[in-house]
Amino acid sequence: MGERPVHDLIVELAERLGPDEFTARCVALLQGEPREDHLDVLPWLTGHDWSDGEPVRDPASWKDHWLRTWGARGLLHVWDDRATDAVVAGLGDEDWRPAEMCLKVAAAHDVAGTGDGAAALADHPLPRVRAASARALAVVGDTEHLEVVSGLLDDPDESVRRAAARAIERLRSRLDLG
Repeated sequence: MGERPVHDLIVELAERLGPDEFTARCVALLQGEPREDHLDVLPWLTGHDWSDGEPVRDPASWKDHWLRTWGARGLLHVWDDRATDAVVAGLGDEDWRPAEMCLKVAAAHDVAGTGDGAAALADHPLPRVRAASARALAVVGDTEHLEVVSGLLDDPDESVRRAAARAIERLRSRLDLG
């Protein structure tokens, strides 16, 4: 794959596969299908060399949560509404990386039904996930999520407080709350 940006690789993969197959493959990865079933698309979704013997093929070196994350990242760059249910479910992933990537997808594409899952991640132990939660709620949140975002204004991490302040402004404007 060389030194090409992953975004470019993902867009090219989507063009090669077509929207139906691309979305199906990303969803399958996000839902936890085995890496062996997707070796043909993983170089495009990751930018890594997936040849025999490469560390990325070893589940002990590259845990399965990376596959779910890469599936979600594909959807971040090339969105299709048919992936909505998988992204909503991905917000509840047991690992923070796929959940955080699903927050990014929700924020980037205003994914329906992700508000409650994004709100649930507002108390995550990692500041970067809490900040991503606030950014997602700025886009997908509703009035019932304003209190969750407001609670992040007192977060111990400055980046979370900044994200929450911007999210509250955007929520108030978007929901016409004045």
